[in-house]
Amino acid sequence: MGGHHHGDVLVDPVRRRRANLILWILLAPIGILAFVATLMLWPQGNVAAGILDNPYGTAEGVELSIGTVTRTVNEPCLSSAGLEDVGGTELLCDISYISPDAGGASFPMEVPPETTQSRPLEQGDRIKYLDLSQTASNTGAPYVFVDFVRSTPLALLGILYAVVVCLVARWRGLRALAGLIGGLTFIVTFMVPALLEGKSPMLVGLTTSTVVMFAALYFAHGFSARTSTALLGTLFGLGVTAAIAVWATDAAALTGATDESAMTLSTVVPNLSLSGLLLCGLLIAGMGVLNDVTITQSSAVWELAEIAPHSTARELFTSGMRIGRDHIASTVYTIAFAYAGAALPILVLVSLYNRPLIDTLTTGQMAEEVIRILVGSIGLVLAIPVTTAIAVAAVKATGTGGSKPTAELPKPSGRRALQVESSDLH
Repeated sequence: MGGHHHGDVLVDPVRRRRANLILWILLAPIGILAFVATLMLWPQGNVAAGILDNPYGTAEGVELSIGTVTRTVNEPCLSSAGLEDVGGTELLCDISYISPDAGGASFPMEVPPETTQSRPLEQGDRIKYLDLSQTASNTGAPYVFVDFVRSTPLALLGILYAVVVCLVARWRGLRALAGLIGGLTFIVTFMVPALLEGKSPMLVGLTTSTVVMFAALYFAHGFSARTSTALLGTLFGLGVTAAIAVWATDAAALTGATDESAMTLSTVVPNLSLSGLLLCGLLIAGMGVLNDVTITQSSAVWELAEIAPHSTARELFTSGMRIGRDHIASTVYTIAFAYAGAALPILVLVSLYNRPLIDTLTTGQMAEEVIRILVGSIGLVLAIPVTTAIAVAAVKATGTGGSKPTAELPKPSGRRALQVESSDLH
């Protein structure tokens, strides 16, 4: 059967089309199911936006305003003003003078000590504060510090990230960023409203992760056997993660009701399953890591085939798994350290209690983090050999690698050599 050169690799276009067709036969039903599930689960708008009141609107006339710090000094606390007149003692604390963006004279504002201990307010800082002057004009503290305004540093970091990605990865990096924005948009417009309407969190999570992976992978990496191979491996990993997460959540009796946000959700959205929400979060969290390892593993097999075009399937799989094992070793502790970093305040807090370590790890909040690490890692580890095997099969199906010349021809020289090197071989 005739073939064409692709670098140093013999590739038969007929076999390549056949391999792509086989991959699409495997992927198409999953894509169709995800599309149908999206239509069936699409939110109907039954949950009104803004179901919770403004958390800062504690009374009529209260406004959340923005201002700039002009100076911070250590003065008698506004909250203790007048205590000396009744035999008490005025306390000293950090007082920041704020220039409101809306205009008007600067005013003093007492800063909470927990804020000043970690990050004192400095000149030029932009902050959010509650203006109680219209409702509590007779009190000593008509302005209450809320938070810092972080729009500028976040925007600068976002721009820097986009520039670095585009400079290094070029058009593929730009497409990946576009895919990221599209994926986040789909999560906000589909997944979150569907969960609020009481749809099955497992179905919503699987549908969201499948749709996002289809769109993001093909948009960023193009329609190719490499991408289809990585997508199959990713979907396999998601399936394994979902199955183990369902078992682990039930076996460990995880309720998801471990923090203030969860308790608020259980109150305002009583039809929302907190344990199901935990399952959905496990799938979304594992989606990105799975995508990373599967696309890398798929590309590694193709590169190995191009370097050694006559390698057998067994040799390709063995070499690919050498790379995969290194990837497993690095990614597993990457996941663990990422979760440990996110849960660091909890780790520091529980270390202060006089309790055995095993008791600490089995508490609801810590058990959730441990199970996230273990479930995500199992799905990731199992996805690597599966992706490698699929990639080797696709490589061989396209005629890439394993092809041996039918005869050893003498090496020509001169113009004849150029003609032979540019011709098609059988």
